[in-house]
Amino acid sequence: MVNKDEYTICICLPFIWMTLVNFALLNGQLLHYTVYADDILVISPSVTYTERLLHRCEQELSWLDMNINFNKSCCLRIGPRCDIVCEAVTSSCNRRLPWVSNMRYLGVHFVQSRTLKCSLDAAKRGFYRAANSIFGKIGRIASEEVVLQLIKSKCVPVLLYGLEACALSKS
Repeated sequence: MVNKDEYTICICLPFIWMTLVNFALLNGQLLHYTVYADDILVISPSVTYTERLLHRCEQELSWLDMNINFNKSCCLRIGPRCDIVCEAVTSSCNRRLPWVSNMRYLGVHFVQSRTLKCSLDAAKRGFYRAANSIFGKIGRIASEEVVLQLIKSKCVPVLLYGLEACALSKS
């Protein structure tokens, strides 16, 4: 029985987006996916459906003389049973997709948890890196207004990128 609160997320890179259009409905089970360029994020209610979808995609890609890059592919569990160890997702050529505790998709870092959560640690590091670069280049030479304008135009976008994809909490 499939728990509707449990989802497995699988990233397969690179991939051709047309291959998943036919696989949105697999054995009567609706599978969700997000497509951007050659990256595909597959969201399925169970590990079994993820593996079946992976096999179907491999078959479709083999007809197109393409392969999945398993070095850049991974799986992440989100849901009430996210911390329970489960069987690895195996491709039809016996390659295993690793289970990870966090992953990056389109610049947003998702973490394994009971609910969908994003990590802002990388965004904070990028913000501080950009701000320190500005301070290192101009130091005390420029006025406060110039420094604040540079921070606002160059550093704040680094911090805010992909933020609308995350549900923010007070912690």
